[in-house]
Amino acid sequence: MTAPRRTQAERSGETRRRILDAALQILGERGYAGLRTTDVAAAAGVSKGAQTHHFPSKDELVVAVVEHVFQRASEQARVRARRAASPDEALKALIADAQEFFFSELFLIALDLAIQGRLRDERSNSLTELSAATRLPVEAHWRAALVDSGVPADVADDLLWLTLSIVRGLAIRRLWQHDPPRFKRLFRLWREMVAHHLSSRLSPATPVHQGARRHDR
Repeated sequence: MTAPRRTQAERSGETRRRILDAALQILGERGYAGLRTTDVAAAAGVSKGAQTHHFPSKDELVVAVVEHVFQRASEQARVRARRAASPDEALKALIADAQEFFFSELFLIALDLAIQGRLRDERSNSLTELSAATRLPVEAHWRAALVDSGVPADVADDLLWLTLSIVRGLAIRRLWQHDPPRFKRLFRLWREMVAHHLSSRLSPATPVHQGARRHDR
């Protein structure tokens, strides 16, 4: 029996995904300046016309790549946020998720483009709006995970902001000093400081470090 023929929408979606995957790979290897739409079309195995049909300009292609990656990261964060059983476990998962996102080369590329205003038109800043639309819901999931693990709501919000700021700050520091062992040590120190603070706020029935030793192995 022959397989059913794909619809036009399915073929178009497959072409779009191939273009995005190729552009993502080239962006990671060469950065924005080294991205050539003709190279993307060749790597994706599509014609130049097919590429411009989906993404008429280089900037539109880059915005689509960023959106694709940001949305994928958001879905992963939602899954991870549901697994935390204690405040320390939630904090460790939050740090790992934020580090995977902010330490990625695409985030640095997006940050550079945002600073330069390269993805801004006369009506709006596409990258700024995209970041808010994808990252704020992620933060809401992690805030809920911290509260569900036993962290008071007012503390959870501040803890979320501080943790994400620390991870973002170290991600930027990689531009001139990449020191993974120190980063790991600083994240561990931050968790210890948070545990000490929470121990004075939480009831004795709320285990701050439940499962932490097992996950640190």
